[in-house]
Amino acid sequence: MVKIYWQESRNGQKLILDIENGETITLGAVRKTKNGFDAFATTLGYDPGRAVKGIPELQDAKIFVESFEPWDLFQGGDEALPIETDVRAM
Repeated sequence: MVKIYWQESRNGQKLILDIENGETITLGAVRKTKNGFDAFATTLGYDPGRAVKGIPELQDAKIFVESFEPWDLFQGGDEALPIETDVRAM
């Protein structure tokens, strides 16, 4: 079963696409900095609009990443697939 979820990382959280064959793809990430949170959504080319620095709240940074629906770029990603509400441990 394909899943999309947030997973804790060393400095923040990563948005993960977990495909049925056990492959995982990082769809984006947020990381804590001294100025707030930096966020980026994965893209197949250069798109500086998919990254932003200094978002004040973690939840707002996650919403920024999810707004690009980066799972659409990968086979197995499905826009109708819900993102799990619980954040997984590293």
